[in-house]
Amino acid sequence: MTSPSVFSTLAMPGVERLPIYEPGKPISEAARELGFPSGDVMVKLASNENALGPSPLAEEAMLAAAREMHRYPDGGAFHLRNALAEKFGVGPDMILLGNGSNELIELIGQVWLAPGRSMVISDSSFIVYRLVAAKLGATVLSVPMKNLTHDPDAMLAAIRPDTSLVFFANPNNPTGTMVDADTLDRFMEGVPDTAIVCFDEAYIELLEPAAQPDMIKHVRSGRPAIVLRTFSKAYGLAGLRIGYAIAAPEAVALLNRVRQPFNVNAMAQAAAIAALKDEAHVNRTRAVVRAGADYLMRELDRIGVPFVPSPANFMLVEVGDGKRVFDALMRHGVIARPVGGPYGLDRYLRVTIGTQEENEKFIAALHAVVNGGKEA
Repeated sequence: MTSPSVFSTLAMPGVERLPIYEPGKPISEAARELGFPSGDVMVKLASNENALGPSPLAEEAMLAAAREMHRYPDGGAFHLRNALAEKFGVGPDMILLGNGSNELIELIGQVWLAPGRSMVISDSSFIVYRLVAAKLGATVLSVPMKNLTHDPDAMLAAIRPDTSLVFFANPNNPTGTMVDADTLDRFMEGVPDTAIVCFDEAYIELLEPAAQPDMIKHVRSGRPAIVLRTFSKAYGLAGLRIGYAIAAPEAVALLNRVRQPFNVNAMAQAAAIAALKDEAHVNRTRAVVRAGADYLMRELDRIGVPFVPSPANFMLVEVGDGKRVFDALMRHGVIARPVGGPYGLDRYLRVTIGTQEENEKFIAALHAVVNGGKEA
């Protein structure tokens, strides 16, 4: 047997045991593996991306910013922080920009997680919470969901004196389920001031404004809460990796101490500022999501495949053996997302709501795989 190399022997204890996040397959890689002549014959419905792409205003801003790529970005993201502060009625010192929400989750962990501390999450929630806790040696208190939805009462009961963080994704990825505003407010009333609640709202702008719970009010009122949002979903800027946190000035100041300089690139900042001005594009995105969801639910009912309704741009589809159906759909040119493993949802696939053409291709492929093309 080969002896461990110097890389392994000098690695910090526990690093080799850390799990690795597995992203969805890119179209080009899936096409190559399956021997398709071109990725054009495949559709990717695996990563909850915006089917419309970015705002035209954001595209123009990116092109203009490209001419300045020899310059370092604004390390403090002055203009974007001020635009977000104005939008949400908070101070610029309450905004922190990150390289996607993932970096913000990691920064939050670096400040408030450590061995001897615990974090409360739901058992089928975003896997990155677990990955960050594992890296930092914190204990994960995983609470069973109720009907694939966060159970706020059970999460409250799980909080211990050593609990520093509670992560609450709403809508939740990968289940697509959501907890209403009144329930969330009652939840916050029960959270002790010794724990910080992080509301991960990556998909919240896909809902109509009236349907979006206001968790930022808890930040404004001085409760120990952090709200995470992103430009990846409703704004269609996933490739630029830009997200933001809204939190008390004290929290933002602490997070800035562990944030690396220039963590958000100049093109991302320019595109995000422009995207915030294009509410029409967000409205079009919402319309595409709702029309696509209605189509998928209607067609899934027709072919006899159960699903979990979702207000976000994806839904869980119950297919019996998620991995087998995932592989079969790939051979039909459709990339979905298996959610077994750490999520414990082996019977399901997560499918992104795409364009009408993409949705139709998914339904046709799924119908062929699970029913052999025969009506249920």
